[in-house]
Formats: sequence, C-alpha cells, structure tokens
Amino acid sequence: PYVDRVLVKKAERRLELHKDGDVVRAYPISLGDRPRGHKIQEGDERTPEGNYVLDWRNPQSAYHKSIHVSYPNELDRNVARALGVSPGGMIMIHGLPNWLSSPRLAEEYRNRDWTDGCIALGSDEEMDEVWRLVRDGTPITILP
Repeated sequence: PYVDRVLVKKAERRLELHKDGDVVRAYPISLGDRPRGHKIQEGDERTPEGNYVLDWRNPQSAYHKSIHVSYPNELDRNVARALGVSPGGMIMIHGLPNWLSSPRLAEEYRNRDWTDGCIALGSDEEMDEVWRLVRDGTPITILP
C-alpha cells in the first residue's frame, strides 16, 4: 500500500506518488512565494530542488499534518557556507493552515503560492492520503 518515490514538478505545481515506476496519485500543490530556482538560504521563500528523503512527520503541525524533507543536504550546506549564509531548513509537505476555516479563503490558498518554501497540498483529505501512502525514508525528487 506504500509508494516508493515522491516526485514534485515545481513548474507544473504537481506532486506525484510513484510505485514501481508508475504514477499512482497526483495532486496540485502550492510552493514558496518565490518558487523559481533552488533554495539557497533561509528566508528566500524558495522550494529546494534535488534529491532528498522524507525522513520524519509531525501530526501536531500548525498545518494539517506535515512530512519533513531532508533539506539541507551536504551540498546545500556547503553552498550556503561558501556564500556566508544559513541554508535554512524545516521544508515540509503539509496541508492547509489549521486556523483556516473559510472555504472561500481555502480556495484562494489553493490557487496561489503562499508557503515560505514548503510544498502545500490543497486540502486536508489530500494530505491525509499522502500521509497514509508515504513512509518515513521515502525518497523525494524536486524538479524545477
């Protein structure tokens, strides 16, 4: 029942769950306020690009559940160090904010980039499905 890979296509605003090379689920997503390009430093509001692992989860998140992306990796830390900046961290796949109760406002969130660099699903039901299908340790690739 578990998927073996997660693929994010930033340009398409799409998160895919893969099993044995096949797409088994796909979801529209929202990204950071400045989605173009790879995350370089804390506060740049970019979503990282590259290969990472979904390594732990938080059921008590400020959003409807969250699964952590292992950013920054060693290369990310080395680049940030060379630039004299902090690479940031706490990049998550998550649902909508827990305080959001208005269906109209939720629809506005679904139709724009609004995170600080995270990958946001558009509904609690979608996040619940990803939560069930993705195990800790699942690789995630984030494409431009």
